[in-house]
Amino acid sequence: MSFNIPKSDKKRVIIVGGGFGGLKLANKLKRSNFQVVLVDKNNYHQFPPLVYQVASSGMEPSSISFPFRKIFQKRKDFYFRMAEVRAIFPEMNMIQTSIGKAEYDYLVFAAGTTTNFFGNEHIEDEAMPMKTVSEAMGLRNALLSNIERSITCSTDKERQELLNIVIVGGGATGVEIAGVLSEMKRFVLPHDYPDMPSSLMHIYLIEAGPRLLPGMSTESSEKAEQFLREMGVNILLNKKVVDYKNHKVILEDGSEIATRTFIWVSGVTAIPVGNLSPALLGRGRRIKVDEFNRVEGMNNVFAIGDQCIQTSDKDYPNGHPQLAQVAIQQGKLLAENLKRIEKSKSLKPFHYRNLGSMATVGRNRAVAEFSKIKMQGWFAWVMWLVVHLRSILGVRNKVVVLLNWIWNYLTYDQSLRMIVYAKKAKEVREREALEAKTHLGNDILHPDNK
Repeated sequence: MSFNIPKSDKKRVIIVGGGFGGLKLANKLKRSNFQVVLVDKNNYHQFPPLVYQVASSGMEPSSISFPFRKIFQKRKDFYFRMAEVRAIFPEMNMIQTSIGKAEYDYLVFAAGTTTNFFGNEHIEDEAMPMKTVSEAMGLRNALLSNIERSITCSTDKERQELLNIVIVGGGATGVEIAGVLSEMKRFVLPHDYPDMPSSLMHIYLIEAGPRLLPGMSTESSEKAEQFLREMGVNILLNKKVVDYKNHKVILEDGSEIATRTFIWVSGVTAIPVGNLSPALLGRGRRIKVDEFNRVEGMNNVFAIGDQCIQTSDKDYPNGHPQLAQVAIQQGKLLAENLKRIEKSKSLKPFHYRNLGSMATVGRNRAVAEFSKIKMQGWFAWVMWLVVHLRSILGVRNKVVVLLNWIWNYLTYDQSLRMIVYAKKAKEVREREALEAKTHLGNDILHPDNK
């Protein structure tokens, strides 16, 4: 396999990751004097803020995803390659990917984050993460399968394990999935499962810290907690999960919660780059960058968004929050700076402009903060809908999502509760197995073993 990208007289910019930052950078380099190559392990952009709605059967995966080739189909000097980056060789201006090597003039890491299990390999193996569309689909299948099984299981003990849902992590994702599952319990279960009392389902939200939504104000945190408690969610604060055994979540204080739906949304960690020196990594394995988003010690390698940590911004000395707006603003500025480099102009340092943060708890319930303005309840919920609808790619997707929301609001129902397991074709399985054993960069990393 090979990249099969022709060389040109234009300098090549390779962007690793098609999230918010990578997409903004690629779009801002349109009509520039660069050959742009986007590398991503998926062939689509996904919208993480609404992943929880896929997990709860409220939305189709295609409604929050958009193919890269559709986005860039009319672009000249643009190439997309579906691959994973495994190593970087900065002295050769080259990266090693799962489909071969590629040379660059400028390299930008924008691959984002993955779920952080804090080194607990057993929990990583047992828990259900919800960071990507594919993980959300897996969670949806598990959740629905457990409910179906609870109707026919032979013991009350097993039934309660199947109907207890434990969510670990009190950030925005944890709050949102807890809220939507509470509404599912209230509005969906009585109609879909009339022979099972919905009161048997219990939803637990566990947070190791003293409050929910630690990235927002105390006022918003307390309001979100109030909303969830009113919706019947069991909130456990200052409780640390240490293990999961025999269908039981085990807390540090020795208490246990029986469950077969163990959802882990407790933090994130940066996507690793195989051979990158640990000295270049900061908190959360984020790549250290300067005020221009250049990787320390490298003139033509950059990192943006959740994958990097920048401490030069005086307002954020410990690094920026891992939010979409940070990645978008860094991608936009980096595109401008790359053009300035080619014109031998001085670079502009990055300063994050905080546009606010928000989280929805459920129907007519949300919290939002914009500069000095804080709001809760119905108006915050409407603002959340508007902001997220504007951010979704594609006119069709915007219309579908809007119609979904209107239908769900009026009918208290969704019609997507199907258990569907995708089976990979033999051709795909064999190709993935081959890629896992080849294109590892060993010819450069270990030249004496040829």
